Amino acid sequence: MAATYELLYWPGAPGRGEHIRLALEEAGASYSDTARLGMQACGDIVWAQMGDDNLGDATNPPPYAPQILRHGDLLISQTSNILSYLGPRLGLVPTGPGKENDIYKINGLVLTALDGLSNEVHDCHHPIAKELYYEDQKTEAIRRSKEFIKTRLPKHLGYFEKVLKGEASGDGPWLYGGTLTYADLVLFQCLDGTQYAFPKVISAAKESGKYNRLFQHYEAVKSRPRISAYLASERRQGYTLGIYRYYEELDVLPE
Repeated sequence: MAATYELLYWPGAPGRGEHIRLALEEAGASYSDTARLGMQACGDIVWAQMGDDNLGDATNPPPYAPQILRHGDLLISQTSNILSYLGPRLGLVPTGPGKENDIYKINGLVLTALDGLSNEVHDCHHPIAKELYYEDQKTEAIRRSKEFIKTRLPKHLGYFEKVLKGEASGDGPWLYGGTLTYADLVLFQCLDGTQYAFPKVISAAKESGKYNRLFQHYEAVKSRPRISAYLASERRQGYTLGIYRYYEELDVLPE
């Protein structure tokens, strides 16, 4: 029997583990998820991986932090790294003659989405330090968010609109090769989280008509049968105090 995929990640918010879940869900793969075990049981498992006394083993260095994927004897971490492993196995990258380098192009799209619409969105509410409470850096967060909304967000949205217009995207609504890849799932989750954090701003972007292909892409992913079923299930965790957070004072349209 083939080994089951095991996702090791915190409960309480979709977080970075959500990109892995979406790939597994879209593929209909069998997997376990420590986030479903509850805080105590999950915490014991995840902290054991991160503990100072965990030196890994003969073939696996200790992970820095979750998300972590265990598949048989293999233990790997980092979102794009895990997805580059899962993509070919789950049918989420093109295969065949002449397609050998496609995964690097797909991974480039993934890294760009994670940089601009995950990491930068997180830093809007925690611009100084992750260890500080939001209230301890609220003034800086407001300033950071204003700049993000005014300059960085249009650049990121505009980039993916351009990708979707390009010849390499293919004939469908997808980012690359005319077929759904794990990059599409990552972009969906990044845009979904950004929409949660900045609903007024994203609504204005949608109404502007500048990013029609991007929002069509979002709806195309959302309507995938397995993705739609997953989003409606209890397996999909709600946004709370993770990467994507909503603070009314940050969701302000540029002047």
